[in-house]
Amino acid sequence: MGLSERQKMAAGEWYCCFDPELDALRWRAREAVHAHNTMPPSERGHLAPALSALFAEIGEGVFIEAPFHCSYGINISLGRRVYMNAGCTILDSASVRIGDGSMLGPGVHIYCAEHHKDAELRGAGMEIARPVTIGRSVWIGGGAILVGGITVGDGAIIGAGAVVTRDVAAGATVVGNPARPVRAG
Repeated sequence: MGLSERQKMAAGEWYCCFDPELDALRWRAREAVHAHNTMPPSERGHLAPALSALFAEIGEGVFIEAPFHCSYGINISLGRRVYMNAGCTILDSASVRIGDGSMLGPGVHIYCAEHHKDAELRGAGMEIARPVTIGRSVWIGGGAILVGGITVGDGAIIGAGAVVTRDVAAGATVVGNPARPVRAG
């Protein structure tokens, strides 16, 4: 018997995103996201219970401002004191790991899915999921976009509005579209 579409997604293989099991998982995430985004802040606290229950791992002191959006939630792991400002989106068809003390500005988007380049296969829902790993003490400026398959090293800075399509070295600062290292001097 072959792998399920969920198993293919988790294994980094091509899968069909129109699969009923994946659709059910996305609906579960929508419910948790809705609860987080509509609860009064005094009731929600740092993270709504429904959203907290969805994530793979959550460190102490995580704070996610509303609104927030994710595809599945089950692939998101957050270290201690991770902070996400309003409007962050994580399309977590693959693992998204964010290290201790990292901060995401408003409107930061992380996209793990890559749709098929063949129009017919793309129309049939074929995609592949690539993980995103963000190290410790990373600062990601507002409106930045990170695509699947990248790693951001500890202490890196990603400028506001940058589009990150390649790995970012530890301690580096990158800006622009596509994001490039800032040259000293």
